[in-house]
Amino acid sequence: MSQPSAPRKTRGRPPRISREDVVATARRIVDEDGVDRLTMRRLATEIGSTPMALYHHVRNKEELLLLLLDDHAERTLRRPEPPAHPRERIIVAAAAIHEALAACPWIVEVLTADDLMSASALWFVEQIVDGLVECGLTPERAVHGYRAIWYYTAGEIVVRATAARRRAATDDDRATYRERVFADLDPDELPRLAHVADNWAPLTAEDTYLDGLRALVDGLLVSR
Repeated sequence: MSQPSAPRKTRGRPPRISREDVVATARRIVDEDGVDRLTMRRLATEIGSTPMALYHHVRNKEELLLLLLDDHAERTLRRPEPPAHPRERIIVAAAAIHEALAACPWIVEVLTADDLMSASALWFVEQIVDGLVECGLTPERAVHGYRAIWYYTAGEIVVRATAARRRAATDDDRATYRERVFADLDPDELPRLAHVADNWAPLTAEDTYLDGLRALVDGLLVSR
């Protein structure tokens, strides 16, 4: 007696995906390969779906980046207890932003576009602007002050992250171009730099963000 044939397998629907799946997969792609490598097509492939299915959750890459920004802010930004003194509120809020972003430098690349932002982070911006106003700046000058603090914060993170990537990509012990230049400085032409040349690399590698932040805030308040 012949055996009954096995039932024919039918192609089922693609697995259902959630917005949480979309955000988690997009975050992994960006963490591993950077923002430029995040595309809707790649995201669909890695999540096991189709680009059309993704559009039920996000309209385009810009909305996807906004979701990533909010996701990161909600997971990492913790509202500290605001100090009573407005100057210290500025410092604490800016330092909290720096701490959250330093752990994920690609976020800064997205935020520096200036038209993308996380609504979850606005509380921290409010603390900075309000603190500057309470210290005597006009609301307009306070916005300019916040912009200076943001530029300093974002710039510090970008420079450190870029330097770290370059060091990681170097697989030999040869001196860097800067090290070769600083080893041959003319003390008659550049006496100050020649004096600190041997310590330049470790000095510039120190974490002086808070010192610079306090100096910047003091300068903004003195100029009011």
